Amino acid sequence: MIAFSTVWAILTLIVIFTLITTLYRQASERGFDSLLSAHLFNLIGSVGVSEGGSLTGAPDLGDLRFSEPNSGWYWSVEPASEGARGDLHSSSMTKTIPSPSVAEAPFNSSFQRSYATEGINGEELEVFESEFVLDAKNRAARFRVMGNQTELDQEIATFQRRLLTYLSLFGVGMIAINAIAILLGLQPLRRVRNALAMVREGTAQRLDGRFPAEIEPLANETNALIENNKRIVERSRTQVGNLAHSLKTPLAVLINEGRALGGAKGQLIAEQAASMQTQVDHYLQRARVAAQRDSVVYRTPVAPLVQRIVRVLQKLNPQTNLSLSLPATDIIFAGEREDLEELLGNLLDNAMKWAKSAVAVSVLPISGKDGAGKDASLFEISIEDDGPGIPEDKAREALKRGRRLDETKPGTGLGLAIVADLVNEYGGALALERSGMGGLKAVVRLRSLH
Repeated sequence: MIAFSTVWAILTLIVIFTLITTLYRQASERGFDSLLSAHLFNLIGSVGVSEGGSLTGAPDLGDLRFSEPNSGWYWSVEPASEGARGDLHSSSMTKTIPSPSVAEAPFNSSFQRSYATEGINGEELEVFESEFVLDAKNRAARFRVMGNQTELDQEIATFQRRLLTYLSLFGVGMIAINAIAILLGLQPLRRVRNALAMVREGTAQRLDGRFPAEIEPLANETNALIENNKRIVERSRTQVGNLAHSLKTPLAVLINEGRALGGAKGQLIAEQAASMQTQVDHYLQRARVAAQRDSVVYRTPVAPLVQRIVRVLQKLNPQTNLSLSLPATDIIFAGEREDLEELLGNLLDNAMKWAKSAVAVSVLPISGKDGAGKDASLFEISIEDDGPGIPEDKAREALKRGRRLDETKPGTGLGLAIVADLVNEYGGALALERSGMGGLKAVVRLRSLH
């Protein structure tokens, strides 16, 4: 809007400048011609002829410029017929100024003509010339009045420069006022944008503040959408909890009955019921994450949570040296605390299980692109150990649900698969690499809030 209005203002001022200068030039030239014409008639009325045929008179045209030598303003009277002799000229005319032939500049029906010629100092002159019969003996003289056209052009150029300066100042002021008005008019939208950013970052629950009548419906509809999303999430969580509670007792009964039944069939029933319980818990977890992912963003400080989990696992595994590296800046995870806890818990539990003597955890902020390919603020968590590691060709197998590469260690084979699902639901990335410590290095990248 500012660019369009600026271009329009510039074009308008150019048109105004052109129009005013054209009208001023036309008016100045008409005034200049009228002045020369009046001087010419005054000159004709001031000159006569004696009985002997000599031109007589002392014209005073009332302009001091005709008295200043080589001023560019001159007059002259010359004989134009037989019987007339002598010539008269202004004191400013120190040299004869030739005139073109009648063929080059013919007289009109009033025996007058005008033309341009070069002055004594090279200036451009506008000449008004007329032939006039002075007495009954038809003795005639040629009268010329010359005005400085260069002086007129300079005055017009000076006027154009002043006009351009004034219009430029006016244009700059007009553009500035227009820009300020537009920016002030868009200020409510900027407030809405900032309020939405606060909602996205989790520092506010709704759009607060007073908005003008044009913006208030947008704010109200946005607040209604936020409230509706909250209701959907809460309703989904309630239904998930209800479903988990309703399945908990039947699955527990099946497991107990299978164990009580004993034998191969009893063991099979117990194992399958336990597997069902694990699967139900996992997919209910995924449903919860998916429900909250596109709603109001949650805020989870990363450093305190990582420190707490590391302290707990260090106490549980005192024989393993567990080191932690955290950045100086605060990192906020754009998700729920429980999800990050489960993610870190599975990775750290896996590392502690396979490490020989040491596990290293590091967290650092990075810049990159999110799952949609847009620039985003990210953070990276890397957990590495000095255990046997995973061959590169087996890394993909390790992420499959229930797949265990080593049956000698206890576990269900679901830990890395759950981590992969959680990372995928949050639009992050999980990589299993060879650690510099000799074992496995798990690298997780997730979105952070500013």
